[in-house]
Amino acid sequence: MDKKIKILIADDEPDIVEFLAFNLKNEGYAVRTGSTGLEAINLAKEFKPDLIILDVMMPVMDGIEACEELRKTEEFKNTIIVFLSARNEDYSFVAGLNAGADDYITKPVRPRVFMTKIKSLLRRRINGFDNSDENKSATKSSSENTIIIDKEKYLVIKGNEEYLLPRKEFELLSLLYENPQKVYTREEIFTKIWGADNFISDRTIDVHIRKIRKKIGNNIITTVKGVGYKFN
Repeated sequence: MDKKIKILIADDEPDIVEFLAFNLKNEGYAVRTGSTGLEAINLAKEFKPDLIILDVMMPVMDGIEACEELRKTEEFKNTIIVFLSARNEDYSFVAGLNAGADDYITKPVRPRVFMTKIKSLLRRRINGFDNSDENKSATKSSSENTIIIDKEKYLVIKGNEEYLLPRKEFELLSLLYENPQKVYTREEIFTKIWGADNFISDRTIDVHIRKIRKKIGNNIITTVKGVGYKFN
């Protein structure tokens, strides 16, 4: 590439910063790093990145506050901002989207997924989609359809709605949720949810999936014919 795309990473975990920077530099991107939200803001003003990766939880100033401050500045109103969010930080992640982030990446970070998402976001910006009304609407829709699972309270949150599911429905949804896009076979689901020694009808999983879809939405779980199910 003639002009290197510039990416800024801010995370207070050195191992994660080193890992992300290594993968990005290998793809030819120019990379700068920081460890706090305040440092991210100062570096952004100097470095002028095309894309900023912010951890949600950081000392001095967290990622959400940093995102809000960056969005207040005309220079960074259209800069791509991506959050790093652990599973137990889902509430903070939703707040991050509301603060103006474009997308999120969950920890632990998988290299292939990480690079695919970064390239996709940059491609969208290069093609001019990010400033369109259509893209803004899609971002809002993505936030509204985000699903959060609170295992301590057996609570499922989608947008502004809360759902209390029966135990087996909750455990089944949680299993699929933990590994999005992974196809779980019927045998895996039986073993993990009901136990290998239990004898239940082949229709049991289908019934539970149907009930989950009816309550939370038809598009959250995909049936892979002849194999099993996956969370979208």
